[in-house]
Amino acid sequence: MDRVIHGTDMIDVRVTQIVNGDAVQQLDRMPDSSVQLCVTSPPYNIGKSYEKSTNQTLEQYSQWMRSILTKISRKLKSGGSICLQVGNYVKDGIIVPLDYIFYPILMDLGLSLRNRIIWRYNFGLHAKHRLSGRYEVILWVTKGLEYKFNLDPIRIPQLYPGKRHAARKVGKAGMPSGNPMGKNPSDYWEFSAEKAFFGEPVWDIPNVKSKHPEKTEHPCQFPNELVERCVLAFTDKGDLVLDPFAGTGTSVICADIHGRVGVGIELLKDYADNARSRLQLSQKGELALRPSGIEPRLPKETERVATVPTEWLRKQAV
Repeated sequence: MDRVIHGTDMIDVRVTQIVNGDAVQQLDRMPDSSVQLCVTSPPYNIGKSYEKSTNQTLEQYSQWMRSILTKISRKLKSGGSICLQVGNYVKDGIIVPLDYIFYPILMDLGLSLRNRIIWRYNFGLHAKHRLSGRYEVILWVTKGLEYKFNLDPIRIPQLYPGKRHAARKVGKAGMPSGNPMGKNPSDYWEFSAEKAFFGEPVWDIPNVKSKHPEKTEHPCQFPNELVERCVLAFTDKGDLVLDPFAGTGTSVICADIHGRVGVGIELLKDYADNARSRLQLSQKGELALRPSGIEPRLPKETERVATVPTEWLRKQAV
């Protein structure tokens, strides 16, 4: 169910919804200790249309994000999690990894880093004066020493299912050594077919580009697959999932699909309206989503796009 919230009323965290407004203000309308998981990708302060300001210094940006993360921490339940998906701040060709900026802020808030997850993706901007970036980072932090972690829903098949304990292993000699339900997917995420979501400890999730079924007008949309593993691992049905930078509503939609309550906050009205439309389509079963575990399509050798141009061959022959 989608609701449009106005004024200073408290946000009803029992209802899945997209709220249009500034995260700093809207977070104050949520009850403390209500959120089980905050999964979000904040703006990188690189001049995108949806960012708070295109003129912030890195120090100003850090202070702004500190205020946001402080509020999120207060909204988080004891045992709750934050999955903060970040890339790089870039200026004059010099990069600053944003997880380096956010880590001390999260530690100052008394949160505990459980994993620094690497998300490798297949397409992106081609750099001319440095190597092209093809990964971003997810910082998974928790509030309190005890936290929710559901490993079974995200297990992947054993690489060597026939492996057995050595003869010297008392009481287990000759018995299968792995977990029959599969192994832990590790902290390097690469989604690529069944080998990816279900098969290998690497998450190579196709990022949302031109022909991705989830593609909207948003320039930095992250895929449903990325959110899905976080939602399944760190929440149970009925839990509240928050995204204070909702964008196209992916986090809210994923939460709703899996029986959680999703609350998204989006600054720009056009994006908020689009996110609401996508949520409504999802609830009708009409939203196009890329199924988890489907291999990114690679061109066949016989296809023209995979054929080396004759112009290149001439240059190589010279």
